[in-house]
Order: sequence, then structure tokens, then C-alpha cells
Amino acid sequence: MSNDEGRAASTGASRVNVLRLSGPCERWDEREADFIREILDLVGDKWSMLVIGVLAVRDARYSDLDTEIPAISRRMLTLTLKRLQRSGLVDRTAYAEVPPRVEYSLTGLGSSLISAIEPLADWSAEQRTEIRRRQDAYDSGVTST
Repeated sequence: MSNDEGRAASTGASRVNVLRLSGPCERWDEREADFIREILDLVGDKWSMLVIGVLAVRDARYSDLDTEIPAISRRMLTLTLKRLQRSGLVDRTAYAEVPPRVEYSLTGLGSSLISAIEPLADWSAEQRTEIRRRQDAYDSGVTST
């Protein structure tokens, strides 16, 4: 255990100072790293990714999102949409009609995420068989490389 880790453990802190880490994290100060982690938590969340994926194709009403995203609860869909709106990734447009109509769309900022998400989705699809094989081997207690 390093001195930093020992100090963190003795003070009850749960992580090592980001500035002491090597790799890409060392270029950010602690405040920037915390913000980056917050944004990655938001956009890396499975529900956020699915909402962004649907809205990348077209604007959608709440009921469309509820139908197109399998297994999402209405509560989780509402929370996800609010989090994405708060961060400026999704717009909510309410139309003064009877009955009222609300549509969600990606903002320019939200649309700029597609170029980061698509390669990850492509990689996942390409590696699916290998990942499943390794998961099955791990689950059965057999390790292989």
C-alpha cells in the first residue's frame, strides 16, 4: 500500500488523489476528473445510451421511448430523461395541443455523442461471441486466455 493509499484509508477517504495516478487521468486536476467521472456515469449508463440511441434516429414522444426501450420502467425513463435534459443532451418540447403532446430530441451536444457511442456499440457487436465465450468459461470455473 502506498503512502497515499494509507493516508486515504486512515482518513476514511475512498480514493487515491487522481493527480498521483499515471495514464490519461494525470492530466486533469481533481475537480476536472470528478466532473469527467460524473459525465461518464451519465452517458455510460445503459438507459442513457438506449435513450440517446433512439433519439439519434428520430425525435420521440415519451410513449415511443417507453415502447422502444425494452425493460425500462417509467420511473427510470423519467429520471433518465431529466438527467439528460439537465446536462443539455436532450430537449423536451411541449406542444399546446389537446391532448398535450411532448417530444424529446437530441440537442447538438447530445448528437455529438453519437460519434463516441457508435464505435463502442460496433466493438461490442464484433466481440460479442468472444466475450460470451469468456463469460461462460469464467462462470463454469475454467479460465482461458
